[in-house]
Amino acid sequence: MNTPDHVDDAQILRIGRDTFAQEAAALQAVGGSLDRGFVRAVRALLACTDRVLVTGLGKSGFVARKIAASLTSTGTPSHFIHPVEAAHGDLGIVRGSDVLLAISRSGNNAEVTRLVQTCRHFQVTAIALTGDPASELARACDIVVPVPVDREADPLNLAPTSSATAAMVMGDALVVALLTLKGFTRDDFAIFHPSGVLGRSLLLRVGELMHGGEELPVVYAGMTLRESLPEIVGKRLGGTCVVDADGRLAGVCVDGDVKRVLLLHDDALDRPITEAMNPRPTTIGPDLLAARALRLMEERPEGPITLLIVVDEDRRPLGLLHIHDVLRAGLL
Repeated sequence: MNTPDHVDDAQILRIGRDTFAQEAAALQAVGGSLDRGFVRAVRALLACTDRVLVTGLGKSGFVARKIAASLTSTGTPSHFIHPVEAAHGDLGIVRGSDVLLAISRSGNNAEVTRLVQTCRHFQVTAIALTGDPASELARACDIVVPVPVDREADPLNLAPTSSATAAMVMGDALVVALLTLKGFTRDDFAIFHPSGVLGRSLLLRVGELMHGGEELPVVYAGMTLRESLPEIVGKRLGGTCVVDADGRLAGVCVDGDVKRVLLLHDDALDRPITEAMNPRPTTIGPDLLAARALRLMEERPEGPITLLIVVDEDRRPLGLLHIHDVLRAGLL
């Protein structure tokens, strides 16, 4: 095996780009070859009243694990079953109401085929994802989804590269078809992913993070800046809501507004808070997603801000949401 001391950078980049190009071309070809077998597979998986068992050996085994995980996380209970371990007790999980999805590029892997043949005794429906629709595995299954890849991306045409990618994407196609046809929603996704960033971004609401009640800084429009400073400084949120006599939001005064007025006027502290406040603050409702609030703060057309006023339907302040509260919640 060659280990050159110096390799040209352009050559390395060319190898990487060629790999992407070859695998992309393989995926295009496989996508164009989808036939009735894919439709039958989707219908069988939709009709499954129990679990989808996914199997494969070697690189196909890793692909099978990923497909099983994707199915489970999108509303189709699934389980990876090792074709060798199955023969040593793991067959105890198999039930006739299951569907077995078997993955093998050649379709001639003895362990995978043997598992399919054994599972057929339980009356399971078996689906093959294979590059050879005439293989032994294909003949052992009820449904065949061809995954034809003429050549691997490596120059020796030996390492499972394009074929593994194609099998993975075929699994993704099945997953997407199932979640689409089942009407799987963002809320459903959040239920299955409550601890990750994705789950938090789909579940966490503004009202859960905002500073409300005694923590909410509020002053009245008739107060001076001097009278308002204890509320701004004491609540330590970088600003305060300004409300009218009816308690409705009239504006917001943040630290930057205070500094600006102090620089402009010698008597700034004795001027009305309304001269320092922003009368058109950005507001949000308590039931909206915290992730949306973060985007609103970062992508505001007039420029990014660090505070949002949380109001009710009558524009009465309910709370203040600081960007640090959103970031601490782990939404980035």
